[in-house]
Amino acid sequence: MSIDKVLYQLYQPHGTGTVFISWRPGNSTHLATTGYDSSVAIFDRQGELQERIQIAGLCTGFGWDSDGDLLAIISQSSSTITLWDATTGKKTQIDAGVRDGLTCMIWAKRACLLAVGTQKGNLVLYDHINAKRIPILGKHKKRITCGAWSYEGLLALVSEDKVLTISTSDGDTRREIPLQGDASDIQFNEMKMDHRVGGENTVSLIISKTTLFLYNILDPENPIELAFQKRYGPIVTYKWYGDGYILVGFQTGYFTAISTHIKEVGQELFQVKNHKDSLTDLAISQTIGKIATCGDNVIKIHSLQNLEETEKLITVNGETGINTVEWSMDGTMIATVTHSGNVLVYLIQIPKLSSVCGNRIALLTSLTEVTVHLYTLDKEKPEPIIINTIIEPSVLTIGPIHAAVGLNNRALFWDISGRDYNTTIHFERDYLATIDSIRLNETYASVLFDGKLQLHSIKMDQTLSKEGKDTKMFPGLGVSDFKITCHALSSNFLIYGSDMGHIIYFSLEVFNQCTEHIHDNGIKEIYLDTNGTQLCFIDNKFDAYMYNPVQETVLQIPDCLGCIEGVIWDQNILERNIFTVYNKTLITTYIFVKYFIEGTKIIKINTTKLPSETLPLLMYSGELTLSSTANKLMQITLSSHEDIGNIVEYTKMKEILENQILCRRYQQAWETCERINEKDSWLKLGEIAIANLNIDFAIRIYRYLEDAAMVWALQTMETLDELPLLCGHACILLGNYNEAEQFFLQSSQPVQALYLRRDLMQWEQALNLAQKLKADEIPYIAREYAQQLEFTGNYPKALTNYERGLVDSNNISNTTTHNPQHRNLCLAGIARMSIRCGDSRRGVNIAMDNESSRQLRKECAEILESMKQFNEAALLYEKAEYFDKAASAYIKLKNWQKVGQLLPQISSAKLNIQYAKAKEAEGKYEEAAKAYETAKDYENIIRINLEYLNNPARSVEVVQQTKSIEGAKMVAKYFQKMNDYNSAIKFLILSNCHEEAFQLANQHGKMELYGEILINTIDDSNARKEDFKSLAMHFESQKNNFLAGKYYFYAKEYQKALRHLLKAAQLVTDENEVLSLAIDTVASSKDDKLANQLIDFLLGGDGLPKDPKYLFRLYMARKQYKEAAKTAIIIANEEQINGNYRSAHDVLFGMYQELKKNKINIPSEMQNNLRLLHSYILVRLHVKKNDHLRGARMLIRVANNISKFPSHIVPILTSTVIECQRAGLKYAAFNYAAMLMRPEYRSQIDAKYSKKIEAIVRKPPKSKDNEIEEEPLTPCPYCKSKLTETEITCDKCKNTIPFCIATGRHIIEDDFTVCPQCDFPCIRSEFLRIIESENTCPMCSEKVDVNMISSTLNIRSYLDFQEGKSPVRT
Repeated sequence: MSIDKVLYQLYQPHGTGTVFISWRPGNSTHLATTGYDSSVAIFDRQGELQERIQIAGLCTGFGWDSDGDLLAIISQSSSTITLWDATTGKKTQIDAGVRDGLTCMIWAKRACLLAVGTQKGNLVLYDHINAKRIPILGKHKKRITCGAWSYEGLLALVSEDKVLTISTSDGDTRREIPLQGDASDIQFNEMKMDHRVGGENTVSLIISKTTLFLYNILDPENPIELAFQKRYGPIVTYKWYGDGYILVGFQTGYFTAISTHIKEVGQELFQVKNHKDSLTDLAISQTIGKIATCGDNVIKIHSLQNLEETEKLITVNGETGINTVEWSMDGTMIATVTHSGNVLVYLIQIPKLSSVCGNRIALLTSLTEVTVHLYTLDKEKPEPIIINTIIEPSVLTIGPIHAAVGLNNRALFWDISGRDYNTTIHFERDYLATIDSIRLNETYASVLFDGKLQLHSIKMDQTLSKEGKDTKMFPGLGVSDFKITCHALSSNFLIYGSDMGHIIYFSLEVFNQCTEHIHDNGIKEIYLDTNGTQLCFIDNKFDAYMYNPVQETVLQIPDCLGCIEGVIWDQNILERNIFTVYNKTLITTYIFVKYFIEGTKIIKINTTKLPSETLPLLMYSGELTLSSTANKLMQITLSSHEDIGNIVEYTKMKEILENQILCRRYQQAWETCERINEKDSWLKLGEIAIANLNIDFAIRIYRYLEDAAMVWALQTMETLDELPLLCGHACILLGNYNEAEQFFLQSSQPVQALYLRRDLMQWEQALNLAQKLKADEIPYIAREYAQQLEFTGNYPKALTNYERGLVDSNNISNTTTHNPQHRNLCLAGIARMSIRCGDSRRGVNIAMDNESSRQLRKECAEILESMKQFNEAALLYEKAEYFDKAASAYIKLKNWQKVGQLLPQISSAKLNIQYAKAKEAEGKYEEAAKAYETAKDYENIIRINLEYLNNPARSVEVVQQTKSIEGAKMVAKYFQKMNDYNSAIKFLILSNCHEEAFQLANQHGKMELYGEILINTIDDSNARKEDFKSLAMHFESQKNNFLAGKYYFYAKEYQKALRHLLKAAQLVTDENEVLSLAIDTVASSKDDKLANQLIDFLLGGDGLPKDPKYLFRLYMARKQYKEAAKTAIIIANEEQINGNYRSAHDVLFGMYQELKKNKINIPSEMQNNLRLLHSYILVRLHVKKNDHLRGARMLIRVANNISKFPSHIVPILTSTVIECQRAGLKYAAFNYAAMLMRPEYRSQIDAKYSKKIEAIVRKPPKSKDNEIEEEPLTPCPYCKSKLTETEITCDKCKNTIPFCIATGRHIIEDDFTVCPQCDFPCIRSEFLRIIESENTCPMCSEKVDVNMISSTLNIRSYLDFQEGKSPVRT
């Protein structure tokens, strides 16, 4: 709540005592007061005394007429009526024509008619316009106290005689209603009935200050008397408001709202104790929708929309109390009278005067101050221009470079152009009547007053004066009588509207009228767009329209709001087709779409709720600038222009996109689509762009969607500059084909409509259009139409159109010459349709023609075949070289001779079989067999060879090739007949006749053969356990443990199989086969119990340990590689001890590869043994190449581990001595020769070497030949330190280095490769040398291609594997 300051104060204008006040209607420019000093004072809005009128005696009544032009005054001591003219200031005395005192006066609401009541109950009616006075005597018996007029001209009076009279404007009494007490405060208004009648139908008054009396003229027999709660106290006053509601104020401080609606009459809708001690008066301003109550030195103001809240609180200080309160007519001021006789006037709100031009907004911010704001997009707004208006304006306008205000018939202008404007300088102009509105452009001002419009230059301009363009009045002389109601000025035109519906454009350049539109109803207001090239107008029925003067078109604005207040165009030049229509609470956004496939139209976008008590002024890109109650500016964004921002809610984003699409804000819609990221949204935006002929933007969208077809189609439209043609192509893309046709027919290329219908395969329309537009196209359309008819089965009509296509094309010059394909297609169609329609001879003749295509013959033959005309069909098939189909037709005709002639060219198996059966029936079995062979009918081949040709060899061959079950059965039966049971059993098994095969084998003692065949012919996919089980049980019954175990193994009953096999192993002499099968059994079972049982047996559980190789094989079969490795070492050691070095080498090599394949570390013992064995094997290779030094080095390695070669100690040492001697390693030769001279070895030395060895021992070398004896040094691949080339263990890094399989030395990094077969490392150069001479790897003995040896391998993985870190490739 706020406390408003006093605008001005009248200190006891009539001395002490009660003062009465009355505001002048209209703009409330005057306030009239009276009191106990027998005078009436008239003050202006600034509180300046304008006139004081002395009267004879106390004033008993005064008041303004409905227009506010006249103030009437009566007094108790005179029968004279005083009239004061507010326009001229003149005072007039009128004799009432009665001899008693005047007690009350009432002006009529619509006419200048005054009713005056007298002390004796007489009535005087005074018509000021006609200066006519009508005295009516005896209207009442006693003093008339008060009265009221209705809008319909009825006069209600009450008197001290307690009677209510209702009279006409002529004074005739219509009703007399007796009352139950003293009446006061009489009013006319409308009580709401069940059926709305309209008009002021109810007289209301207070009786004895306790009840409210309601008398309905339409229901005179049922007056309503409303009493209130006693705690409210006496009624002070009451006021009607809204739609038939009454506010009643009570002396104790209460006021309440009641309804007069017939169903709820008298109900209290609201009540509140608004003042603590007393309420003295209550006033309503219908203009601004406010109520004011006074009492206890306080004025409280409420909104009629929310009576419970106090909007303003005005405390009157220094006064003992307040008597009355009254609103000015415009609701801007409120006047109050205190107990002491002072009059205080408060400014409640500044008059809402505003004007907009471009980006300038002018507001009345004080009674005599105008503020001009400049709207910009910058956050920092420029300082506004402040203009002191000198007068209190009733009209305000702003132009491009001027501002103007008006009051009465006077206007003041200010130049605000440039930077050095001076708002203290102005120029004035007076007009012939009170100014209603002013409009400005750069040069002219147009001023509306009294239904006329004056156009004049704002400043004196000699050039305009000379040209007669400085001023003009509208309407001109001789123009039909109409009143101008509204006007607007653009840079080039004056536009005005009239009460007769005229909208006239007046050109300022030629200074003459240029266009005129006449509307059905009077024009209330017009609103120009930014450029002044189009406007919206509102007519007297509050319907809104848009007018385009260039095209002279008028469009009604759809779904308009009720009670329209105005229209605002968007100031953004890019969105100049968007405008809004608003009322007091809502604003609706529209767009005028000029180029659109649906034609020029206005589209409603949506509606936004306005903040309360605001007035829209300017719109830029959907940002609406409004003025609030205090004439402050504020901005809101219309919901139609809401941006996506940080919104993530899907529904809201879709709503924003819809609005952006409707507003044609394409760039914003693009950004929203990117956020939504949904194909449907992009497609919708693309379709709207096409529909609005925004081709560039549509291309951008479809290029983003990667829709190449649409992009190409749109690019072809870019060069079109004809609107109907462009709309037609756009409609095609949107699927609106009928509209597209209409656009094409309106364009310069109507033939496009023909192409459209043809492309849509709408042939009837296409033919009609071709007849009118392009006859050359008729044959081609007829042919295409015929093709469609043929497809749908309408053959007679298709034949007609094919013939039409051929005939019309013959009539058109050079058509057949230039397009022989068209002629051939028509002939082909005629041929097919003739056959379809029964004229097969014509069709066959065309098809058999040499110029006819192979395809046509086939098509015609197929049709004939479907019609059971096989002979003609066969001929055509044969002519077309479709021999299979021809043969099929001949077969149906049973023409086997023709089939036989065609047989070499027939590939169809079915036809060959048919032919073979026919020949078989004739007894020609050889020909039948050949046909079956061609058809690959294997069963019939087998059958005919067995039954008729007695050629079982061919039948057996076919069965073995095809695995035919039925064929195998036939062959088995044949061999049974021939008593060849072995073959019969085999083929019975092939034919899955296992039971018969078993019985046959059992009968003839061929069970073992049956089992072998069963094993050899059946794989895992079709194995039958029961067959093997039957065999196993058979051999079990015969005590044949080996075969029983064998077949239990195949039956997958591993426990029984192992039991029988172990028994068999104890009984047979050759246990290798039995134990091998036992190992397979245990491996397949994956049963640890069975494995342990077999291991126990192999280790000598029966007292006889078995060869370790079986244990090794068991571990390998069960993939127990570590255990297998240990066993392999044992086996290899045994082989080594026995002197089988190659076998030992192979065992270790195989195990090494298995471990490496399964990524298991190699035991060091296995590595050492393999290295020693391989070194021994390499000796022969080196010696063979006469490389005695390398051979000697390898023999030294072996000799240093001679204990591992016990079977050949002496031969190995002998070879070592000899090779060392040959290689010049005399010191080493001496050492090993001395070893041989030991007693245990000396006797075993070969005789041919004994003397030589003894000679070496007898003559030891005097010194060691370092150059020969000491080995060369090569780098360790791990740490790069030098060590001897045959040394495997590095002394520095302690790593065991992989050895070279070609030389036995350790590998080196710079010359590294591996064997491509076994993946063992080697020195590349040495390995190549061996491969070139031997072709085989010394380790795996596999052949090696030199080209397969890599030179780019990474040594690191092999070193890591040697250390046990990670495996290498296998």
